[in-house]
Amino acid sequence: MKSFTFLILFLFAAQSVSVYAGSFHKDVKIHWGDGRGKIHDNEGKLLSLSLDKSSGSGFQSNQEFLYGKAEVQMKLVPGNSAGTVTTFYLKSPGTTWDEIDFEFLGNLSGHPYTLHTNVYTKGSGDKEQQFHLWFDPTADFHTYCITWNPQRIIFTVDGTPIREFMNAESRGVPFPKNQPMRLYASLWEAEHWATRGGLEKTDWSKAPFTAFYRNYNVEGCVWANGKSTCPVNAPWFTQKVDLNGQKRMKWAQSTYMVYNYCADKKRFPRGVPPECS
Repeated sequence: MKSFTFLILFLFAAQSVSVYAGSFHKDVKIHWGDGRGKIHDNEGKLLSLSLDKSSGSGFQSNQEFLYGKAEVQMKLVPGNSAGTVTTFYLKSPGTTWDEIDFEFLGNLSGHPYTLHTNVYTKGSGDKEQQFHLWFDPTADFHTYCITWNPQRIIFTVDGTPIREFMNAESRGVPFPKNQPMRLYASLWEAEHWATRGGLEKTDWSKAPFTAFYRNYNVEGCVWANGKSTCPVNAPWFTQKVDLNGQKRMKWAQSTYMVYNYCADKKRFPRGVPPECS
């Protein structure tokens, strides 16, 4: 009887979490771009998004999730990519949405990409941290990961944590926890702000601009029929940045962070937001 009970609990837990192992054919839909987004192989391992003067492109996950771990390998637009934005993010629908962002802001040839991170809760963001990377993200694929659980949101690059956004609801800071989100990726034009605050415009003679995605992988609680069950034995559900990760994150932030809203006294003359203290 005990064995049977254990089996039922195991099967229930297995159904509560869905693990996606990298099939763009199965797990995502190219939902805009009029053919500018393409899956390149029968197994659905490699996908590209393109941007020209007429349109960009993007894909979204077929499932919605309430907590989870999402990662993908990306190879960004090479050369002069000024004015372009390549993204990988989570977002809920509606006017008071939640969102967790990786956005890569294009550059002039020879200048570094800017990795822009942000967290929105109920339609309010303004929690930006930006980094330059310690490698050329256009030369090869690199892994970008968002871990979202009830305690924290962790952004990692090639396994190195670069940012940890803690749940600080006890101090009055909203945290995304009630709205299921889809995974999205896109390549679009934002020359009015993306490169040096809009000073550098898009050179359309370089179009089409193309970025590549591969090894898409999501482990998360699938939202269905108005509910989602998240078993506590999923590793990401209680994941935190360990001591070694804290050291690596401190290195990344001290060496490669180029903007931190928590240090922007001009923006917050009356004092930084409470989660920054």
